[in-house]
Amino acid sequence: MSGREHRYDTTVTWTGNQGSGTAGYKAYSRDLEIMAPGKPPIPGSSDPAFRGDPARYNPEDMLVASLSACHMLWYLHLCAVNGVTVTAYSDPASGTMAEDASGGGRFTEVVLRPQVTLAAGSDSAKAVALHHEAHEKCFIANSVTFPVRVEAQITGEG
Repeated sequence: MSGREHRYDTTVTWTGNQGSGTAGYKAYSRDLEIMAPGKPPIPGSSDPAFRGDPARYNPEDMLVASLSACHMLWYLHLCAVNGVTVTAYSDPASGTMAEDASGGGRFTEVVLRPQVTLAAGSDSAKAVALHHEAHEKCFIANSVTFPVRVEAQITGEG
């Protein structure tokens, strides 16, 4: 490891005070805004199961999306430096979270399902193998304690 450190600063601001703060469980909205310097805000809330707004991203959505995006960015990098030309990439990823008796919980797994299209002449076996390497390099996957599975689909153009 090179020993370099990278810092990420965000501000999460609760925007759900409906006049009486948290005077009661149903008295406030779970709406929030996620901000980072120089970037547009992201509207957030809790999961609808926990009184959140279904039109806003919840932390669970963002965790799954972070794993998917990290894998994709590593994968595209590895394909580029290994002569594999990707022309399309989409990942309908999903995560499973289990609640416990106390009302807390944890993720039990995330499954990434990259659907990758390769340009004609690209090595599909290498394209499949690079998913394993991308998974090993993903900063986010290396930071979680639950399993992250990759079920890739590789197709060629024309």
